[in-house]
Amino acid sequence: MTTRVAVITPASENRLAHLHRQRRFLRDAGGPEIEVLRIEAWLDDAPPPAFDGAVHVHVPPGRDGLRVGAARNAAAEVALARHADLLVFLDVDCLPGPGLLERYVDAARSHPDGLLCGPVTYLRSVQRPSSPDDLGSLTRPHAARPNPAADAVDTADPADVDLFWSLSFAVTPQTWTRLGGFDERYEGYGAEDTDLSRRARSLGIPLHWVGGAHAYHQWHPAGTPPWRHLDDILRNGSLFAERWGEWPMGGWIEEFVRAGAVEAHDGGFRRTSATAGA
Repeated sequence: MTTRVAVITPASENRLAHLHRQRRFLRDAGGPEIEVLRIEAWLDDAPPPAFDGAVHVHVPPGRDGLRVGAARNAAAEVALARHADLLVFLDVDCLPGPGLLERYVDAARSHPDGLLCGPVTYLRSVQRPSSPDDLGSLTRPHAARPNPAADAVDTADPADVDLFWSLSFAVTPQTWTRLGGFDERYEGYGAEDTDLSRRARSLGIPLHWVGGAHAYHQWHPAGTPPWRHLDDILRNGSLFAERWGEWPMGGWIEEFVRAGAVEAHDGGFRRTSATAGA
């Protein structure tokens, strides 16, 4: 029996090189029992360039930046309308390992009511794999999350729900509908995925670590902390705190505070007077 898998990727012009490599890797990612439906959710003002290998949805930026959550939601609606059996969310800077789709499909059969997350390897700047065969020797999953055996699915402790990362995960249509998708009030960078995982926990939807469902994050420049996203982090962090009673991205907030760019204010955080106009 063939399983129709919708692979949902938010994309933009500034990640075209990553997108082209991901497209190449996805060509052979299905198999005789997996039908791949590619859905690219375009985030820029302009509509996407022509590409006949995927269905496109266009979700332009909002007042405060890219609408990644809204784009994922719009793509998921298309997937459901096209009768997908499984939704796999894979960010544009991620490459699928050879067994990613197969392992997500297997895990969904045994754990249809959960959020399914595979290991993620962060590639170094010099690591530019040209085919799926190159990935095996590059595999070194991020140590912050479990890396189960290739045929195992481990259930996360509810206390670890904030380890959910939306760059690679899968969910059945029924569980997606129960979740209600991403909160579209989050615009720009940060917190929409942690918000989703908190909502999953509040609904009794478990988080599962899927061994063998490896994704590989392609390198691109990023600040530590991410200074260009400071205002997004403050705005989205405040929205998150209103709902959940605590701030997300605490490590970055602490670094901004130590650098003198952010200060505590009225139970939350804001730019300091020295950076308020920056």
